[in-house]
Amino acid sequence: MVKGRKDQAVSERLPVARVAVDISLAHLDRPFDYLVPASLDEAAGPGVRVRVRFAGQLVDGYLLERVQASEHQGRLARLERVISPEPVLTPEIFDLARAVADRYAGTLADILRLAIPPRHAAAERETPRDPGKRPPGATPEAGPWARYPAGPAFLAGLAQGRPVRAAWSALPGSGPAGPEWPAEIAIAAATTAAGGRGVVIVLPDARDLELVGSALAATLPAAGQEHVCLTADLGPAERYRRWLAVRRGLVRVVAGTRAAMFAPVAELGLVVLWDDGDDLHAEPRAPYPHAREVLALRAHRTGAAALIGGYARTAELTQLVAGGWARPLAGRPEVLRQQAPRTRAAPDEAELARDAAAMTARLPSLALRTARTGIAGGPVLVQVPRRGYLTAIACGRCRAPARCGSCGGPLEIGGSHETPGCRWCGALAVEWACVRCGADQVRAVVTGATRTAEELGRAFPGVPVRTSGGQHVLATVPAEPALVIATPGAEPVAAGGYAAALLLDGWALLGRPSLRAAEEALRRWLNAAALVRPSGPVVVLAEVSQPAVQALIRWDPVSFAEQELAERTELGFPPAVRMASITGPPAAIADFVTATRLPAHAEVLGPVPVEDGARGGRGGGQPPREQGGSGGDPPPEASRALIRIGRGEGLALARALHAAQATRSARKYGGVIRVQLDPAEVA
Repeated sequence: MVKGRKDQAVSERLPVARVAVDISLAHLDRPFDYLVPASLDEAAGPGVRVRVRFAGQLVDGYLLERVQASEHQGRLARLERVISPEPVLTPEIFDLARAVADRYAGTLADILRLAIPPRHAAAERETPRDPGKRPPGATPEAGPWARYPAGPAFLAGLAQGRPVRAAWSALPGSGPAGPEWPAEIAIAAATTAAGGRGVVIVLPDARDLELVGSALAATLPAAGQEHVCLTADLGPAERYRRWLAVRRGLVRVVAGTRAAMFAPVAELGLVVLWDDGDDLHAEPRAPYPHAREVLALRAHRTGAAALIGGYARTAELTQLVAGGWARPLAGRPEVLRQQAPRTRAAPDEAELARDAAAMTARLPSLALRTARTGIAGGPVLVQVPRRGYLTAIACGRCRAPARCGSCGGPLEIGGSHETPGCRWCGALAVEWACVRCGADQVRAVVTGATRTAEELGRAFPGVPVRTSGGQHVLATVPAEPALVIATPGAEPVAAGGYAAALLLDGWALLGRPSLRAAEEALRRWLNAAALVRPSGPVVVLAEVSQPAVQALIRWDPVSFAEQELAERTELGFPPAVRMASITGPPAAIADFVTATRLPAHAEVLGPVPVEDGARGGRGGGQPPREQGGSGGDPPPEASRALIRIGRGEGLALARALHAAQATRSARKYGGVIRVQLDPAEVA
């Protein structure tokens, strides 16, 4: 740590340092000038962490550049000290962070907190500095990319360093080593790294990261390359050590979860995003950037190639294809017919009413037959939309929703023979009675994974039942016969693939009050069905006439996404337009919208009251950092207004919202206002 004294001389060489201070207030979202003491001249280089005095307090910041003179007319303060001479903020990451902040009406400080991990001094001393010279690596064979008509051409573009950008529709099916998509990502990364360029790979969660990490470890050494995996559970020292290895050019290939989108890879040649519709790619902290948009922006600014996709196709990725930014990359039709499972839809109510055995297991006879046949040949996957036991109950006589007598919240039953409890306040309904008819018996409305496992265990005696979801997520299951009950996103990989799959309660996914309900249902179904052996049976419990069900049966996510985009374009919904969500107290919302100088074509919808459960950040994440208020979630009486504008004027809308936040924070208006551009949910 290099310290400076206030009474010492100022550096004669570029004596003014421009510093981005770590303060999230919108009206302070700009660099500030400080004098560089002569004793700090050598250490105070661009990109280093510094400590400065701001408004009477010592705060951290990043030194952006050194200049000869300041435009500020007053007396400048001096840098207090250089925290570390390590240049952690590269020009490319600074420019990207500024662009992301501008796109999402946020501040640079908030983005830099996401981009640069906290310093760990011991790791800084231990990490080598000299990357050394590496001989050119060997370009790997196309391997499974040969299954795609444009696959070899895509790899050739990567090898030549061209900015080829693909909207990838991955082929389904699992081999003896698991799904093929991790190996395909590893081959693309090795091809890029062999040409001396860097790669950033972003995955939704640690399970996917483990699959890709294993594939990279098997592929990169042959190409003379190494990789690191960045994830939050590494611990501060190890995470910073790996991040520094990337920053110092020791490693060219980085794979990680959401925060890895800002990894400081030198000479970036390829960005990869798997399963871009997964909501884990959306940052839960202000200004809420999405990994897809950040990586697309980064690829565009650096001239890098891009590989974005999954089994499903989002409307946003379809928009990139329609605009010419990306080209579709899909499998050969004959290969798809061989690899895809055989999917059928089973109706719910009518068949259950006719089949007593099916009623016992909550499955139509088609699903029961499929499960029995599948178990004879290996594990059978059963996807249940919700975890828990009975997550919603109703009166057994009149079917009115069962409500808490204390707060009016919905009641649930956490386990067999347990007393109903409130999902909101946690109070137990020991002597519950229906307020409408007075009955004291309840019936299940929404059945969770735990109750499903219990029912199937009775229907298939002697068959092992494994559950995966919540805090207990299985990575893999053996190839032996078993029932595997999993919630969406927690489906383990089966050795050799599942013999069959049952996708239960499709109405729970399709009936959600969300703009993305059908798209999300199809994504979850495809991700589960892709784990089934080629031509294996899949049964989905949903109405066969639904477009999402038809897309699953045909395994045609692209046509579904194109139709989804066309409908949203006609109705004026994202991604056909840019949309901002403004959430906060009703009076503050009204004042904020009125005071904001919106572009001429902006359309304001609302404000309307926010329903419970739609106010906070993402479940399991940290509470978002707010701007223009005291932070935390909006109060119970929160309202929300939506502002809609054409895509071409999205940046103008972001600037107007940022300016309004700056005015609000400068005048210290009370009340929390949350500003979120392109929110994942607008329903």
